[in-house]
Amino acid sequence: MDISQFTRWLNESIARQANAEDNCTGRFWEGRFKSQALLDERALAACMAYVDLNPIHANITKTPEDSDHTSIQQRIRTLISGEQPKALLSLVDGERLHMPTELPFQLDHYLELVDWIGRHLDP
Repeated sequence: MDISQFTRWLNESIARQANAEDNCTGRFWEGRFKSQALLDERALAACMAYVDLNPIHANITKTPEDSDHTSIQQRIRTLISGEQPKALLSLVDGERLHMPTELPFQLDHYLELVDWIGRHLDP
């Protein structure tokens, strides 16, 4: 069995299991996930906030501070401790002079955005 045959076999078995669980038909990735280019800073900020607020929207946690495994939790800790998490790109402190090693948002502005969106989620 070569790699392409193995991949085909693996995808087919995953698709059969997922289709049985979801009571649907088709290829495993078909229609389940979409790709969207993030073409500007607003799109990047919206996507980051969406991902950071998923645990709250899914009722897994009540606050971003309690959202384990999210960048927002780590960024809040950054604000408190003053230490940049090694796993995250830092947010700029003003002008966009250091791109692409930093994300083009100020930390306080991003935290305000997430807070505002989080307060307006449907209950």
